Amino acid sequence: MAGNSFGQAFKITTFGESHGKAIGLILDGCPAGLPIDESFIQHELDRRRPGQSKIVTQRKESDTIQILSGVFEGKATGTPIAMVIYNADARSKDYSHIANKFRPSHADFTYHAKYGLRDYRGGGRSSARETAARVAAGAIAKLFLDQQDVNISAYVSQVGEMTLNASYQDLNLTLTEDNPVRCPDPEMAAQMERYIKEVKKAGDTIGGVVNCVIEGCPAGLGEPAFDKLHADLAKAMLSINACKGFEYGSGFEGVKMKGSEHNDVFYSDDYGIKTRTNHSGGIQGGISNGMDIYFRVAFKPVATIVPEQESVDKEGESTTVSGKGRHDPCVVPRAVPIVEAMAALVVADHLLRQRMVQL
Repeated sequence: MAGNSFGQAFKITTFGESHGKAIGLILDGCPAGLPIDESFIQHELDRRRPGQSKIVTQRKESDTIQILSGVFEGKATGTPIAMVIYNADARSKDYSHIANKFRPSHADFTYHAKYGLRDYRGGGRSSARETAARVAAGAIAKLFLDQQDVNISAYVSQVGEMTLNASYQDLNLTLTEDNPVRCPDPEMAAQMERYIKEVKKAGDTIGGVVNCVIEGCPAGLGEPAFDKLHADLAKAMLSINACKGFEYGSGFEGVKMKGSEHNDVFYSDDYGIKTRTNHSGGIQGGISNGMDIYFRVAFKPVATIVPEQESVDKEGESTTVSGKGRHDPCVVPRAVPIVEAMAALVVADHLLRQRMVQL
């Protein structure tokens, strides 16, 4: 199975399955001497972990991180950092009824088509449980970025049709963690929470959107051809379970503007060269320009629902499937720290790659 690694200079490889013994990762390329705050890593994992509120899956996992190598006396040694999280609350029997059936809009059929077999227990490797390893690695990336004065903030801006239309610049993002939805607008957050609970009670699910902003990113990160900064951000986000869309800067709305309206005019002040607008989303020609990088990530409704659905089994015979086990009625509240982590991994990787260019 290929495709388990991400990044070049700051590279992670994850391993493990939803109902296996453990999940974990190897992080290679972390600069030697970087202070590794284990309590911060655990804090980031706590933001993603299941069972943290009534609007997420009730699987009870502490997601306690164990660092196995690469850290000595609280600092990265420059060697590979290995981290592991042992699974504690897997209920594999909840999935025995779909051992030979393909759940609609899950990875069941495609995994079987590719490998000829699949781990049906909670989705195996295709489970969003794998993202805990990404969050742990992303926490270390954040520790590195903090030294570079780069800050990454994500928040929920939409659940179903309920949309927070305000710009991130007009929001108090310090309020994001004050509610289980992770929406920085208290009134909208309360409405979203009620709606998610209604959807959950009906045995259904709903999708949403996570917005993210990267502040303090220096100009010059990214490559002009295949490794464009926004392309790597897009790959990072689209690799997250249930992600269906990515747009940065003006995104799809930009097509409604004329070039004379969309162009970001340059000016210079005591702090350097800037643009008066930022329709480019902080990236031009695939390379950061020093302005804020902002983007939106769309997540589909979770595929597991309670009502019975038509499907087929491995022999192609008609059957029905109903959702059992524990799942999120809406993924976006727990997706916020995952989006931040993946963004941090991309920026950390490109910062270190740029250092190599300028040696």
